[in-house]
Amino acid sequence: MKQFKLLYLCLSLFVVFSCKTDKGNDTLAYAVETHKDASGFSYETVENDPTGLRLYTLDNGLKVYLSKNNDEPKIQTYIAVRAGSNYDPKESTGLAHYLEHMVFKGTDEISALDWEKEKEYLKQISDLYEEHKAETDPEKKKALYKKIDEVSLEASNYCVANEYDKMVSSLGATGTNAHTWFEETVYKNKIPANELDKWLKLESERFSQLVLRLFHTELEAVFEEFNRGQDNDYRKAYAAMLDGLFPNHPYGQQTTIGTGEHLKNPSMVAIHNYFDKYYVPNNMAMVLVGDLDFDATIKKVNETFGKLERKEVTHPTLPVEEPITAPIVKEVFGPTSESVSIAFRSKGVNTDEEKLMTLADMILANGKAGLIDLNLNQQQAVQNAGCSPMFLNDYGYHTFNGSPKEGQTLDEVKDLLLAQIDKLKKGEFEDWMLDAVINDLKLSETRQYENSTALASMYYNAFIHHEDWQRKVKFLDDLKKITKQELVDFANGFYKDNYVVTYKRQGEDNSIVKVENPGITPVNLNRDKSSEYLTNFNAIEAAELQPQYVDYKTAIKESKTDNGIKVSYIENELNDLFDLNIIFDMGSDNDKKLGLAVGYLEYLGTDKYSAEDLKKEFYKLGIDYYVSAGSEKSYVGLSGLKENLPKGLELLEHLWANAVPDQEAYDKYVDQIIKGRQDGKTQKGNILFNGLMNYGKYGDNSRLRNIMQASELATINPQELVDLVKDVKNYKQRVFYYGKDVDAAIAALNTHHVLPSELKEYPEATAYVEKETGGNVYFVDYDMVQSEMLFLAKGEPFKAENMAASTLFNTYFGSGLSSIVFQEIRESKSLAYSAFSSYSNASDKDESNYVMAYIGTQANKMPQAVDAMMELMTNMPEAEEQFNAAKEATLKKIAAQRITKSNIFWTYEGLQKRGIDNDNREEIYNTIKDMTIEDLRNFFNTNIKGENYNVMVIGNKKEIDFKALSKLGEVQEMDVDHLFNYEKPEDVKL
Repeated sequence: MKQFKLLYLCLSLFVVFSCKTDKGNDTLAYAVETHKDASGFSYETVENDPTGLRLYTLDNGLKVYLSKNNDEPKIQTYIAVRAGSNYDPKESTGLAHYLEHMVFKGTDEISALDWEKEKEYLKQISDLYEEHKAETDPEKKKALYKKIDEVSLEASNYCVANEYDKMVSSLGATGTNAHTWFEETVYKNKIPANELDKWLKLESERFSQLVLRLFHTELEAVFEEFNRGQDNDYRKAYAAMLDGLFPNHPYGQQTTIGTGEHLKNPSMVAIHNYFDKYYVPNNMAMVLVGDLDFDATIKKVNETFGKLERKEVTHPTLPVEEPITAPIVKEVFGPTSESVSIAFRSKGVNTDEEKLMTLADMILANGKAGLIDLNLNQQQAVQNAGCSPMFLNDYGYHTFNGSPKEGQTLDEVKDLLLAQIDKLKKGEFEDWMLDAVINDLKLSETRQYENSTALASMYYNAFIHHEDWQRKVKFLDDLKKITKQELVDFANGFYKDNYVVTYKRQGEDNSIVKVENPGITPVNLNRDKSSEYLTNFNAIEAAELQPQYVDYKTAIKESKTDNGIKVSYIENELNDLFDLNIIFDMGSDNDKKLGLAVGYLEYLGTDKYSAEDLKKEFYKLGIDYYVSAGSEKSYVGLSGLKENLPKGLELLEHLWANAVPDQEAYDKYVDQIIKGRQDGKTQKGNILFNGLMNYGKYGDNSRLRNIMQASELATINPQELVDLVKDVKNYKQRVFYYGKDVDAAIAALNTHHVLPSELKEYPEATAYVEKETGGNVYFVDYDMVQSEMLFLAKGEPFKAENMAASTLFNTYFGSGLSSIVFQEIRESKSLAYSAFSSYSNASDKDESNYVMAYIGTQANKMPQAVDAMMELMTNMPEAEEQFNAAKEATLKKIAAQRITKSNIFWTYEGLQKRGIDNDNREEIYNTIKDMTIEDLRNFFNTNIKGENYNVMVIGNKKEIDFKALSKLGEVQEMDVDHLFNYEKPEDVKL
């Protein structure tokens, strides 16, 4: 199930399967009720709302969404503003997004050392940018930019970079970030519950005013983000689709990132005006979901954000689109594999069309038994296909995507997708599907909204889209009332020749914008200084939160089946969902055909059911099943509603025991694998983080390269694979069950999971030896604007005693917005959008740790970025105050962490693989508590400094400075087929 489908559907935090499924017989009421709490604050609730939302409106208009989730002592926070790229001035696209970045830069108190002096320089910079924007002579523009750079350096003497990030990190916050889209800008933090007071104080100050400090360095980082978008073929195809759907509306005419020309010619005045207009409380919402007290929380929110001044807000009237009366064709070119999309424009949220299209989408593709799932993916008629809806304020769209098999044209894929829509229009789907897809939505939502982050996301989306929460709560009940005939009538009226078809083709993109390196002078970070605000903030004491550790041996209970199989189990105390896993401690390392065989099972039927009928039977039950083989473990599993476990297990065991080989299905499966390999090697992320990284670790002898060649695949008898899957059941195994009524689950296993009296031992696993690193630069040529580099150094074997120091080191040095690497590479020198470093602990006690660093930047900045990163990896900057903040943040994160539910079992599995038999967080916490910066220095000098790196690089050969690269080691241009051990397409004889 695609998660983004769920963002606009009615939600369910707890199971609501008690609702009757017969259309028209539901009796639940959804009245909106108004209450007053003990402090006199009014709030609204919706009757039978499983999420328990309290919706407040402060006197200044701020909407406050509060909901409880006591799984952990944390609160997911969102601050949402109805301010997105739709409202950017036409001459300043990208403004809302750039403003989002600047809201992290502080105020006249946060980050300010001498505000009176700094604001004079900021005024000069703003005036210079206005001149720069108006100037048309290129040389004069360069001169003005040089002046901006000079004044910016002076201004940086009177502020501290990233104080906001230091403060929010000191709370123990995680997930600190923000995003901008068409109608929204949303700011995110997940905080320990005991830090709510300090967080509210900090955020109310942050949103009280805008200070555009460190402007030109952050602008360069945004342009690097723009470059990443130019290197993303999916984003380009998406933008082309929107351009076709919305030739007048900003949805299609103003990208969130903005144009390159506008980004390079910003107006600080326009950004201030935008902030003053839209960042007002009556245009904002605060969402808090987690371990909170309703009455106390709203009182605290009112005492802080209630002071923000209300202003009248008028959003611009946006263009109305004319109907699309004939197909519109778009083409996009780039290096990645080809695909096609078809998009139909719809009405937006809060319309009946939203309900009908949601239901139509699920009938067409639900990941299991939809028309596209069964007729295209199950039949392997295309490489892959699917669809998804999107609903925005003014309009929505229904998008269908498909990738071609080898030798298949994009138009053939398009026609197959349209044919499935025609089946919907003709009503060629079984009547039970309507109830099944609604129950599937309930099941998916129950899983998704068990966690506070997902639920909080639903709340802020409701605010942004002006959605009545009552309507959201009863959304699925409204879907139940839609008849098959009503859905068919809708499909016939909606899906016509009124679509945009976008062809993503392989080839050179001639629209790429390339930019010179502006040569920014590094600004001063002043990390050894603090604003008065930060000093006072750190002096505020919060109630201490004590860490809680898991006694795995009591938390994970054990039983046995009648045939002696160990069953580890944990009770699901929240709802009636279950997860049953049969675990085999062997995988493709033990037999490299195992993964192939398991994947083939997906396309097989039995003597009783076709493959398609099996999918339908599982879908009717509301049961998901999977059979998977990793490198070291394999799993056979079921999940869904507890009451259907026995029937689901019976069906799964039937498939397992009675699968019938199908030569035609196998031939298509092999074609799909080969095409998948060819498509995968066009993806730069796959090349860098799989191909190059594995080669940097293992060389030629790697798990990644130990594959079945295409010519080998063609010679395999499908019966051999079916026999292999069936034989898995005869090996040693164990079971993990998460759910209620373990006795009933074991009874189902006793009845249906019949085993031989003696189980076989596992075959010997293939060993892969990690090679020593250093002196090698592995390069792959790829048509892209940026270049990306990964530095990799093999460290010592895993040691549990190193985990405390490495955890603190990563927080202080390499990861997060307030880390040394981020500040130096991005904040000060503006050399990359993304840069990080980490000491990565091995996941197995017999494997090595690794030192890693990453940079993604324009090719013409790469030599400077490399020098900056290598200097940091050789000489760690030491800042006592920043160390103490990192230490405090790390301790608070551990204190607020709770390992619960099924995660208890899976976490313990990971610990045992490392040779650890207890919750080692207690040891980590106590060690970090006593660490000093001298201890961190010693860790750095022992484990980081002087390491020998293999360097993996992907970029455009025409743009790369190979002379600079050669200083890092011997440069070797790698063939992508060799990295993955693929046969050349011309060598494959099938």
